[in-house]
Amino acid sequence: MTEPTYLRDTRDGYDKISAEYAERFPTMRVDGPLGRAMLTAFAEPFRGAGGGPVVEVGSGAGRVTAFLDSLGVRVRGVDLSPAMVALARRAHPELRFDEGSMTALDLPDGSLAGLVAWYSVIHVPPELHPGVFAEFHRALAPGGSLLVAFQVGDAPLSFTEAWGHTVRLDFHRLSPDRVTDGLEMAGFVMDARLVREPSADEKVPQAYLLAHRPA
Repeated sequence: MTEPTYLRDTRDGYDKISAEYAERFPTMRVDGPLGRAMLTAFAEPFRGAGGGPVVEVGSGAGRVTAFLDSLGVRVRGVDLSPAMVALARRAHPELRFDEGSMTALDLPDGSLAGLVAWYSVIHVPPELHPGVFAEFHRALAPGGSLLVAFQVGDAPLSFTEAWGHTVRLDFHRLSPDRVTDGLEMAGFVMDARLVREPSADEKVPQAYLLAHRPA
């Protein structure tokens, strides 16, 4: 089966910029106090030895995975880009990071207690989100939790150059209402929705949606 162009472009783009990413953002914190609050709320049921397995899809350099681990969550990361997986492994050698795509997770049905997509569905064309959300629903056990974060807006950002590299990277800004509708159509029940105003270095609001697969 031929790989979709957007997956190939996203992988190639992040492979090319991984070294500069590590150099320019060596100590970047996880997204602000409100973002950390949503991650902490998501993590609460999974903290400690009895918590079920959690996966972050699109884990990049591993900062969110590491933050969840610091909260006591049994978590691992999955990312499309081999170079970003290697970067995460170097930065967080105590954690597990694997190559993979959120469009076809290498996981048994109902095997996860939780799943985080932190600014990663933004690389999937919105018309393909139903399939991605269905895959999240498949991988989560009944009662399992999902946290999705993204930039708010309508027009995508497209880059053909990044830090001296030729790339084809699209960042889709999304409507919280439409993402909510898509999650509900996939079978999720919404638990919380937070839309915050942009910080000083941001141009658009940021959204965090917390949902679960019904038991």
